[in-house]
Amino acid sequence: MLSRVDGVRPVRYTPGQPLPSEGLGAEVLVPKFLAGTDPGEVFAQLPDLKLVQLLSAGAENFIGRVPEGVMLSTCRGAHGGSTAEWAIGALLAIYRDFLVFERARAEGRWDYHLTDTLQGKKVLIVGAGDLGEQLRRRLEPFDATAVLVGRTARDGVHGVDELPALLPQFDAVVVFTPMTEQTRHLVDAGFLAAMKDNAILVNGARGPVVDTDALLAELTSGRLRAALDVTDPEPLPADHPLWTAPGLLLTPHVAGSCTGHTERAYAVVASEVTRYVAGERPRNLVNGSY
Repeated sequence: MLSRVDGVRPVRYTPGQPLPSEGLGAEVLVPKFLAGTDPGEVFAQLPDLKLVQLLSAGAENFIGRVPEGVMLSTCRGAHGGSTAEWAIGALLAIYRDFLVFERARAEGRWDYHLTDTLQGKKVLIVGAGDLGEQLRRRLEPFDATAVLVGRTARDGVHGVDELPALLPQFDAVVVFTPMTEQTRHLVDAGFLAAMKDNAILVNGARGPVVDTDALLAELTSGRLRAALDVTDPEPLPADHPLWTAPGLLLTPHVAGSCTGHTERAYAVVASEVTRYVAGERPRNLVNGSY
């Protein structure tokens, strides 16, 4: 994909190994998706670096670590649809008792009973970026009502300062915020206590956005239910109490990991690099909003 962009010569590199000599004059770096390489080691080898273009929507591993004067752009728009799809699936699985029916099947029991439904539910989406918009669009055909919350209020979006008044009104709360110091433990004991009884918390953001101990207390009491694609810590240790927590649907950080994710990511990267080559600012520059 990058080879098709006029004025660009892509050079492959392997995380954890020295950069190839032909790439040492690179102006743009595309770090490998979810790679654990220390970015500082790579930056030190690229004196002409002007743009770090990520393959992920999250930028928490790079914010504050990119050299001064170097732009940082995310892959917003590539994984929102997949992550929103996961959230829809998680809500349906919980409301329609799919996990209950699967356990009954494994035990050879015909467990006929009425279930709940996503129809008519009010869903609060905390995070009004691409992921939040994608989820709102997918919820409406299910006859569910979706309301967005962002860092600050704007047309069609409530501000985060309105959360205490909003939380008691919703059947489900989906968290899609980026991981920043401002959003760390955004979902704390007070946040959870404000949610209505039997509500569902869905975290498709990053694990530390939720206070794990506070959530465990609510799950253990049976007052709330939850679906988590991310955890704190991650991955979970074998003896962690989340493994056996009641009322929990848990997946191993796979919301955006599905067929075609690489192609979708590089399509966004190619667009951002095309803008850079043309002397324009990339659209997905990190600015701390959500």
